[in-house]
This record gives sequence, C-alpha cells and structure tokens, in this order.
Amino acid sequence: MFDLKAIRENPDAFDAGLARRGLEAEAGSLLALDEKRRALQTEAQTAQARRNEASKQIGLAKREGREDEARALMAEVGDLKARLAVLEEEEQDLASALDAMLLAIPNLPYDDVPAGEDENGNVECRTVGTPPQLDFAPKEHFELGEALGLMDFERAVKLSGSRFVVLKGALARLERALGQFMLDVHTTDFGYEETVTPTLVRSDALLGTGQLPKFADDQFRTTTDHWLIPTAEVTLTNLHAGEILDEAELPKRSTALTQCFRAEAGAAGRDTRGMIRQHQFAKVELVSVVAPEDSDAEHQRMTEAAETVLKRLDLPYRVMELCDGDMGFSARRTFDIEVWLPGQGRYREISSCSVCGDFQARRMKLRCRAKGEKKTRFPHTLNGSGVAVGRALIAVMENYQRADGGIDVPVALRPYMAGLTHISGNGGGEN
Repeated sequence: MFDLKAIRENPDAFDAGLARRGLEAEAGSLLALDEKRRALQTEAQTAQARRNEASKQIGLAKREGREDEARALMAEVGDLKARLAVLEEEEQDLASALDAMLLAIPNLPYDDVPAGEDENGNVECRTVGTPPQLDFAPKEHFELGEALGLMDFERAVKLSGSRFVVLKGALARLERALGQFMLDVHTTDFGYEETVTPTLVRSDALLGTGQLPKFADDQFRTTTDHWLIPTAEVTLTNLHAGEILDEAELPKRSTALTQCFRAEAGAAGRDTRGMIRQHQFAKVELVSVVAPEDSDAEHQRMTEAAETVLKRLDLPYRVMELCDGDMGFSARRTFDIEVWLPGQGRYREISSCSVCGDFQARRMKLRCRAKGEKKTRFPHTLNGSGVAVGRALIAVMENYQRADGGIDVPVALRPYMAGLTHISGNGGGEN
C-alpha cells in the first residue's frame, strides 16, 4: 500500500519505480480516481453543511409563522439527505476501486537496487566456503534418501499426491534437529523471540503481508475461508496489525518454526523430483519490526543470522542481491542466500531476507509513536528465512554424503541427534 499524498507530490517517481518492476505507469489512473473521490467528499461536506443550516432555519421559520418557507426548507433537507446517501455510496465505490488498485501494485525497489529483468540480473555479494571435492560421483538428495530407505515419495503420492514426501528414521530426526538448531541460534545468539502461531489465518492477514489479493492461486484455502500460511512471515508480521507500538519497544524480533503450504501454481514442470519444491515444508522464519531509520542495519543483521546457520553447519553458500525484476511483491531490497548442492552441481536458494519499508505496515495499519510525540508513523517490517528446513536437509545430505551412500551428521547437529555421527541404510548409524 502506498501514500497517495506522496504519489500526488511526485507521480513521475512513482511511475519510474513501477517501470523498474516492468510495469506500466499507474500514477495517472490512481490520481484521477483520487481526485474524483475527493471531489465527492467536498460536495458531501458542502451538502451536509447546507443541510445543517437549513434544519436550523426550519425551526426559525416555524416560530415566525413562515409555513411556506418552512415547508420549502423541509423539502430541501429531504433532497439533501437523499443526495448525501448517493454521494456516500459513490465515494465508497471509488474508495474501494482505489484500494483495489493500490493493493495490486507491488512495492517499489530502493534506488540503488540492481537493475535487471530476471534472476540473470542478480548480483553476487559474497561467496562463503568451498564446495566439497568428492572423489566419487555425487548423488542428489532423493537418490540418497531412497537408497537409505528413509525418504518415500511413492507412499506420499498415495497419501496426498505429487510434491509431498514421507521421511522416516534418522532423516526424520535430522529434519527435526535442523529446526531445533536454527531456533536455538536465532533466540540465543540474535535475540529473536520464539513464537508459536496458527497455521490457519483469515484473509486480512494475507492481505497485510501482500500475498492477497494478487497471489490467491498460490495459496491453499479451506472450506471455512481460512488460508494455510505459505510462511510464518504472515502470522509473525501481523501480530501487531492495527496497533500503535511504543517506539521504545522497537525493534521487535520474532522467530517461528512452522509447517508452510504453497500451491506452487506456477511451478509446473520445475523441480518435479525430490524435496526442492514441495506443497508442504518446514521453515524457520525471522521477522523484525523496526523504526524506519534502523531498517537497513536490521536487514544486514537478519541476513547475518541466516548466514550463521549455514556457517555452523559448514555448508558452502553465496549471497545474492536480487535485481528489481526478480524481487518479491512486498520487498524493497532482498538478499537471497544460495547453498551449494553437489548433486545438482549448482547453488540453490535456501533463504531470502527482505526489507519491506512501510509497505506492509500501511496495509495492516500498524503504526508506532515516539515517547512524548502526538503524531504516529509507520514502522518498517523485514522478513527472512532462517532457513528453509527442508532445503537445509537437502544441503546436509548432499554435502555430507559418503561414497557408500551414507551421510555424515554435521558436528553442530550431533547434540540434537543423540550423538549420532552418521546415517546409514534403514535408519542405522553410529554414535
């Protein structure tokens, strides 16, 4: 959502931001609707003032015996009442049309975000770690998991269809260990508050973070008009929707390990094998609500938190700044963290950390106020994966695979695995 006053003051800058997203100009259409709406509001205010004045004149005319004038005034008041009802309905229709247009427009990138049409325009910020030099042909995670008898896609299809998986034994425990490990890193080292939230939400929550109305086809909806969350960004960011926060309490940092659900409507034919792109997956999410002047520093801090997970797992990765043509709907700047997968021989996204400015705060009517101030302002919101648990499992399996098909357990995870040092066939292993 955007500030219409800012668009009125600089429509060219607004349209230039949209152009960087590959979108047509919208300022003219928005301002035309806004001008009509404000004209109706002005007319309604004038009509209401005349109605109030005429109502007072009725009493005076009756007291002075001017019955004809009183009747004329009463007729005028009746006409004004009817006109006000029409004006109110027309104004509400224009306001709804204006809101619908604003809600469908993505956030504008910061001026210094790299320019580009798609992922080919993304810029590498840094590479950390060296891909392992294996003396055998590396396998992909699904080859390893199926051979170990611990990853079952066929039975998942029987239960739920494609893009689901059943994990068993040590791999199931390894996934659980990863989630617990990530929560411990973020709560202990970075001060995020561990939070348990619902996975079913109302439409307003998805509207607030930007998944609705544009991306309804990417979500799962229940028969009770609830939605399954695509990420805990939805619930963590909306915790304070409609509130006025004391700026002394900022930043607010929350983290949650949840199941996430995505329809993957636009992913036909992509990553059909394995766990890369699933309808249901676990993810540790990071969300921050900060004062506007602190958002850039918080973005760097959040990215560092996600990187720390990979560093402690000793997984090679790189950080990419997304170009304006590849960023998500609500983002003003995004850093993607891509982990190395030996089985695929390339880097794949495992975390995305975005600063959204006041875009989401405006949509969810979240404000903040400094001590002693009367005026409020919109805080900035940030979100990031800290990280995707399923993809971390894939990365561990592929980077720690052995020539015999087993998988070594990273040292950082062994306390969560009852000391298990490696995973072998049928869930076995060694301590």
